[in-house]
Amino acid sequence: MPRPVNEHRPSPHVAGQVVFLGTGTSTGVPLLGCDCAVCTSDDPRNKRTRCGLVIGLPEGNLLVDTPTDLRSQLLREKIRIAHAVLYTHEHADHIYGLDDLRLFPFYLGYPVPLYCEEQVERRLRNAFDYAFDPNPKSTHAGAVPRVAFHRIGDDPFPLLGMLVTPIPLVHGNFRVLGFRFGNLAYCTDVNHIPEESFARLAGVETLILGALRPKPHATHFGLDQAIEAAQRVGARRTVFTHIAHEMDHATVGPTLPPGIELAYDGMRLPLV
Repeated sequence: MPRPVNEHRPSPHVAGQVVFLGTGTSTGVPLLGCDCAVCTSDDPRNKRTRCGLVIGLPEGNLLVDTPTDLRSQLLREKIRIAHAVLYTHEHADHIYGLDDLRLFPFYLGYPVPLYCEEQVERRLRNAFDYAFDPNPKSTHAGAVPRVAFHRIGDDPFPLLGMLVTPIPLVHGNFRVLGFRFGNLAYCTDVNHIPEESFARLAGVETLILGALRPKPHATHFGLDQAIEAAQRVGARRTVFTHIAHEMDHATVGPTLPPGIELAYDGMRLPLV
């Protein structure tokens, strides 16, 4: 990958850290039209935008997914640049912030690298067809996001100075990917972890895992299932994300086993 023409490296508050851009489910929290206790809560930890991370890798800021709320999330966290994007899967809440990448090629000096599986690229090309039209109607600089696709599969690959290991997961009827970055792993949108993927999680010290709500769901771990999976992985610290409005942070958090906690938007962890 070419080096940036400008000296945009991760700023000191991002380098070596994981920043939770969003920790909510596909609808976000509060839900439109809902007046439940969580949706009307004054606790800022119950305000959950759509799931995404920024990871400060040795050679730049990595976005994991481009969630629907991407622009406001990056502004909130004062993150000015992303050097690459890595996709877990193709669902709308994880890809529909792609257009917010339009400014980054001006800073980088080249199209934003996107790392994803074939089905994710196909969905992005369909959903943002104007960005990939060979005869675009708008031709001025910055009219569309300029990106460059890099195909990934199950094999580890280098990215921004770190070896990234994909972790195949099951999300209802979909194959999705989690990722391991050294001793930290991110596995959102999952309701089953295959045996071979547990092997890839061996020795992880920090696990970020999806836990949607107290009861089971067709495509996501419920709380008890997530706790069981986390305890099997045995990470020193587990942080649950992709949280729906059925879980109040102040109520559920204290009931979790030692070493397990709920994430919140803007939370930061060290990249260990």
